[in-house]
Amino acid sequence: MIDIRFGPQVCGELSASSTREWLVTDGLGGYAMGTVGGLRTRRYHGLLVVAGETTASRRIGLVSLDPAVVLPSGGRVRLGAHEWSSGAVDPRGFELLERFDLTDGVPRWRWRIGEVVIEREIVMAYGRPCVAVVHRLVAGGPVRLELAAACTWRDAHGERRADGPAPRLEPVAGGAVVEGAFRLAGPDWTPEGQWWLGVRHREEAARGLHPDEDLWHAGRFSGALDEPGATVSVLAWAGDLAEEPPPATALVESARRRNRAVVAAARPDDPVEATLALAADAFVVRTGAGPDVVAGYPWFGAWSRDTMTAYEGLFLCTNRAEEGRELLRAYAATLSEGMLANTADTGRVEYNTVDATLWFLHAVTRHVTVTGDTDLGAELLPTLHAVVEAHLTGTRYGIRVDPADGLITQGGTPGTALTWMDARVHGMPVTPRTGKPVEVNALWVNGLAGVAELTGLLGREATALWGLHTKASGAFRERFPAPVGWLHDVVDAPAYPLGAAPHHDDDLLRPNQLLAWSLPYAPLEPDEATLRRVAEGLLTPLGPRSLAPGCPGFVGRHRGGPADRDSGYHMGTVWPWLIGPFVDAYRRAGLPTDDLLVGLEAHLVEFGLGSVSETADGLAPHAGTGCPFQAWSVAELLRVHRTR
Repeated sequence: MIDIRFGPQVCGELSASSTREWLVTDGLGGYAMGTVGGLRTRRYHGLLVVAGETTASRRIGLVSLDPAVVLPSGGRVRLGAHEWSSGAVDPRGFELLERFDLTDGVPRWRWRIGEVVIEREIVMAYGRPCVAVVHRLVAGGPVRLELAAACTWRDAHGERRADGPAPRLEPVAGGAVVEGAFRLAGPDWTPEGQWWLGVRHREEAARGLHPDEDLWHAGRFSGALDEPGATVSVLAWAGDLAEEPPPATALVESARRRNRAVVAAARPDDPVEATLALAADAFVVRTGAGPDVVAGYPWFGAWSRDTMTAYEGLFLCTNRAEEGRELLRAYAATLSEGMLANTADTGRVEYNTVDATLWFLHAVTRHVTVTGDTDLGAELLPTLHAVVEAHLTGTRYGIRVDPADGLITQGGTPGTALTWMDARVHGMPVTPRTGKPVEVNALWVNGLAGVAELTGLLGREATALWGLHTKASGAFRERFPAPVGWLHDVVDAPAYPLGAAPHHDDDLLRPNQLLAWSLPYAPLEPDEATLRRVAEGLLTPLGPRSLAPGCPGFVGRHRGGPADRDSGYHMGTVWPWLIGPFVDAYRRAGLPTDDLLVGLEAHLVEFGLGSVSETADGLAPHAGTGCPFQAWSVAELLRVHRTR
């Protein structure tokens, strides 16, 4: 894997260390997450974050475990870091960090206090909501280590305050149970019980959200570090509180072994692929219904569009086809009226996308093509045919095939945003894209061909499907090329003001058209001149922008409060997942691609460590925004990196 390591000039400088985040996961949707410098900058940061009934319904338990070293002289040196509502940062333990590294997916800190050197490692148990925090004396000593446990029990999206009841603590052997929800265990537990008032999260302030909360100092652990190699460890876990986990040091070694095995199973060709294979593992989780995909950490749950878009990279490029097979079968069972369920982060099941089902067709046909699993193809073929039929007859939200040209049209319902560009402000879509969006119809043409080919492969009659494909692909080639030198983003869009004309065709320069050249059964052969125009307007080191500079409404900074960020979400913001379609289109055109991934490979050590962000600013320096760890960003980079 790539070397992720920082010395004192990054660790000890707050603006550098607090914008690089680490993540370890439990395989269930829970996680531990924080920054290189130890400063919690988000309400979502914590050491024990537990998934609920859905992966998005997470709760935060153990927030931090602040170390303090008691020296033989009696001096006490605090190694934690907190920012307060006053703006003060105290303590400033990051100033004593001499190194941080992420090795085999395990984050490790190394503090130096004179000749005394102490390391910390954090892992989660796989398949269980449990975190292990191990401290080891590397040099010097003897010293005593104290660990102050700051706790809460709240929804990950909220805050808890001292004007409400304090968390309930029940003493148990070796520690305490907090709120009946999670347990702390370690050496020499001393209850404390006081509020830390006004802890500030600077990233929430930057996102226009309430930045402050109060934390409950539940108590402290302490232990002697008499000689190099000695350890002091703490465990925190939810679920079955009576079932004690293995020792923390054993969990660290188990996590290392598992992470190495995940990488080895993917058979990477180089350190970048190894790093991305391990990054992909964080998003593949197991719920009560089977395997699923977390769209992004720290705040997303499972979204069918993201899952299907990321399918090939997460499952087929990492040799997890058996898990993928199980996932595809489970998702197929959610189909209703030809639409794939979109499990919203609210926990409700919704049918509100025009493209997720078309990505599902793509995922199934890619699975069969790559693995040769015709048994799954035969099992799901009636389902795939039913999807096609439902689109021909029409389904929710006016999604239907226009009989005049064989293309899919969608929308017409006020307030709906059905494509992946689905941001809304005050209930109204920023980019409604009503009509016939280019990527939706590229996916439709691709899906028809994929289902037709699978049908023929299984010895069934596919003439009608190929006829639908011929009609739709012919209409696509006729309708989408625009006089400006690229493809329309939407055709047959409602005219504004309404009644001014029957329709209009939107020729804003957006990246959605890339799918018209990149998919396996793409409707168009790529044209070098067109692709170069698209690249000139959209391409950045971290992937394509969602809208070209100079277009009406372009937003170059994905910043500010929720309305500001949502307004710019698809109006110029960079989306790294689009590097997949971009590279595929370039390859099909015979254009060079060797240097297209350099910026994203460098990004692996810039924001979400070892991973790829959800979004980035459309203007230089293209700082990462959104989730630091995003499934389809990782999946598409891995996919095109593996196939280069």
